[in-house]
Amino acid sequence: MKRSVAIRRLRQFRIFFFVAGAGAWLGLATLPTFAAADPLLCSASLERQQFDYWLGDWTITYPGAPSGSTSRVYLTLDKCVLVESWDGGKGHQGENMFAYSSDDGSWHGMFADNQGRVHVFDGKVTAGSAEFYGPSRSSSGATVLNRIRVVRVTADKVTQTWEKSADNGGTWTKEFQGEYSRKKP
Repeated sequence: MKRSVAIRRLRQFRIFFFVAGAGAWLGLATLPTFAAADPLLCSASLERQQFDYWLGDWTITYPGAPSGSTSRVYLTLDKCVLVESWDGGKGHQGENMFAYSSDDGSWHGMFADNQGRVHVFDGKVTAGSAEFYGPSRSSSGATVLNRIRVVRVTADKVTQTWEKSADNGGTWTKEFQGEYSRKKP
């Protein structure tokens, strides 16, 4: 009887190792399929680098701007995501995130602020110019199309314009135009 129990346990042990070994082999064999993308791809991507003109620390001026309006634009997530962290003064703050997707060959962005507003955008970026579009709702609930442009004026000056259209791009109303001046170290 002891021998039959020992044989049964030996068989269970062999089955366990066979299943574990097969599972490990399958896991390793499929690893490249599920592995994360090479983080060097973003840092080496010419498409992703087209927005680098905006990187840095900035002072923002616009009509009626409180003193101290600032922006910090940096890369995160292995240089795959460009983030603008801004302070518009008087307690209004937000973050804008932009990333190039090699999957669809497009740029995507998201705007969020501390007043509960969130907007999602798609667009394109070329060396020195970015343009993004995305829908939102007006205070009356009507659909509005947003357009954001970030344009390099000089190495130390960038303009950002935010416009809205109630007629799907037929006409535009300027909501914001800020001039970004690079802070001196």
